[in-house]
Amino acid sequence: MQAIDLAGRRVLITQCGDFMGPALARVFSALGADVVGDPRAPGDAPDLPARIVADAGAIDVLVAHLAVPAPTTPAAEVSDDEWRHVFGHLVDPLPRLLRAALPGMRARGGGRVVVMGSASALRGMKRASSYSAARGAQLAWVRAVGVELARENVQVNAIAQNFVDNPTYFPPEVQALPAFQERLRREVPLGRLVSGDEDALFAAYLASDAAACFVGQVFPVSGGWVA
Repeated sequence: MQAIDLAGRRVLITQCGDFMGPALARVFSALGADVVGDPRAPGDAPDLPARIVADAGAIDVLVAHLAVPAPTTPAAEVSDDEWRHVFGHLVDPLPRLLRAALPGMRARGGGRVVVMGSASALRGMKRASSYSAARGAQLAWVRAVGVELARENVQVNAIAQNFVDNPTYFPPEVQALPAFQERLRREVPLGRLVSGDEDALFAAYLASDAAACFVGQVFPVSGGWVA
């Protein structure tokens, strides 16, 4: 059985200071990867994804790690600005990052793309229509692109996560609320948050040769919130 080994792999993690970025960098580095973390949000400008990839240099793995504060607007009140903002930061960077990274991966005979997505796209949530729609578009993109690039040994897969410990969506002050702890017990079969390292370890697995059989697939990591 092949272990997770990222030795010799050069990995770009986008928006590395937010969401799962610190846990991803820590776990990937511990498994031998040469991690290049870029703190910029790729959705801030149309040309920024290409600059992020160019600044990183040659990479074997792209971790498309995108985050934005999730709006809680009732569906009938979602403005055009909110819709464009969420899609602009979660969806629009994906093809731009791929266009920039793919030529180098092709030249090296293959590569891996791991998209850090959300399980909110897989289960209905009130007051989350813009966010869930954007996260759903991410997963549809992964399925299509993963199938298209599989024959080129460029494997594209996604993690659809929720109830994973991270400072963007579950900061300490939220976790400390009795109402949140009750929600965990009521909604999450695991009864706790998935740890950041547990989630990052699965991302590392998808980036490794041990997961060479997966293409265009979406894997929920949510403590059973989505089965």
